[in-house]
Amino acid sequence: MTESLIGALFVFVLASFAGFEVINKVPPTLHTPLMSGANAISGIALIGALIVAGDRTLSISVILG
Repeated sequence: MTESLIGALFVFVLASFAGFEVINKVPPTLHTPLMSGANAISGIALIGALIVAGDRTLSISVILG
């Protein structure tokens, strides 16, 4: 594995643990607004991924459409 992949996995694991702890400390009345914010962030990430995939400079971008 390359160093960048190991670093990315390390950040992912730390973010997962931090997110789990933050979610557990939120009162149940605030879960709905928290989830709507998470859905909005997911939508923004999806739009960004589509923009990057539409670059058509890499062969995988051409294959994905």
